Amino acid sequence: MWVRLFATATVVQRARELELAKVGITPIQAGVLMILKTATRPVTPTQLARTLYREPHSMSALLQRMEKQGLIERTKDLEQRNLVRISITRKGEQTFKRQWAAKVTTSITSCLSDEEMEVLGTSLEKLRARAVEIIREMQPTPYD
Repeated sequence: MWVRLFATATVVQRARELELAKVGITPIQAGVLMILKTATRPVTPTQLARTLYREPHSMSALLQRMEKQGLIERTKDLEQRNLVRISITRKGEQTFKRQWAAKVTTSITSCLSDEEMEVLGTSLEKLRARAVEIIREMQPTPYD
């Protein structure tokens, strides 16, 4: 089962990478843009790292690259000067819309019925939650 799960995740990820390459971003960058686009409050690099299960230093490097690409903007928080807030730029908005219109993942999952999608989603969420519990036991930060 683990071999099938890994193989499936790998090929789906590769299809998504190829699709996003046409837009000029990576899957993790698409994840950052999604979080920023759907956030109801200002987002910090720490929040992004925790949400995307990345080490803080890796997230910092990613955000630097995205800022150089003009996709995001980092600004000091006006109330708490030691905090940095991340926001999506106009170019980031346009890139988000272009990647959102991409259809590879929808095409891949189209072979599943609504019921199968629900079961898969529930199963994957259970596996993800358990994996996060185990990771937190072995390495609390940034998962705490």
